[in-house]
Amino acid sequence: MIVAGILTPFEDALAAVLEFLHESIGLSWAWSIVGLTVMVRMLLVPLTVKQIHSMQRLQRHAPRMKEIQQKYKHDKPRQREEMLRFYQENKINPASSCLPLLAQAPVFFALFFVLRDFEDEILPRFPGADLGWLDVVPNITENAGSHWSGYLLLAIYAISQTASTFFMSATMDRFQRGLLLALPLVFLFVVINFPAGLILYWMTSNLWTVGQGLVTRRLAPKGMAAAAEIARRSSRTPQREAPADVAAATGTPARTTTNAAAVTASPRRVKRKKKKVRR
Repeated sequence: MIVAGILTPFEDALAAVLEFLHESIGLSWAWSIVGLTVMVRMLLVPLTVKQIHSMQRLQRHAPRMKEIQQKYKHDKPRQREEMLRFYQENKINPASSCLPLLAQAPVFFALFFVLRDFEDEILPRFPGADLGWLDVVPNITENAGSHWSGYLLLAIYAISQTASTFFMSATMDRFQRGLLLALPLVFLFVVINFPAGLILYWMTSNLWTVGQGLVTRRLAPKGMAAAAEIARRSSRTPQREAPADVAAATGTPARTTTNAAAVTASPRRVKRKKKKVRR
């Protein structure tokens, strides 16, 4: 298989790390996967920092981006052109928010192949080793759907995936965000055939992302969260005046709105035409 051949170096590296955590540190195989996940996420911290900065810039400029989308909503080519120009002028790279996820893809697939051949290639060198986890998952190499505990693991995965998506999609509109929040439920029909150890890796990575999102929200300026909320408003909903602190945080001028009550209070005067008197 071509993919397996390309991922062979990753498989060997992951197998070596798992064996080190199990043999030298004394972790069980399941907890070795958890430790491997933490190590991978720590190595991805530079990309994660870049991702956080990109999300903060997107939130900072979210109101202006929403204005461009509304202005050219009937001209999609012009809208894309203006958005690309806006990204270049403000040094925004939307793709940088996906870097940690893309960097984990080879690890994810390599771990799949390691667990698939685990009982034949690794386990014989460690006779009597426990493949369970927390007395709940009996065997991390079996498919998640082969035991009732696998469904519990899948439920935790779905919740953690939804929570991590909630933090990672702060700058998206309601439709896109709702679609991403619903995807974990669709993926359940796919990941149910994955080894339980792979679900454990994915779940641990999601929990790391949730913790990262909580820390980022606590450290981020308050105006950014408000700016992201403004950007998610529906195009049918009229925009209200942005608060002064949001305007200062986003760097956009505050809009001046007209009070409807004041308009209706002063009715428009209509000049009547003078009738001509016939002599």
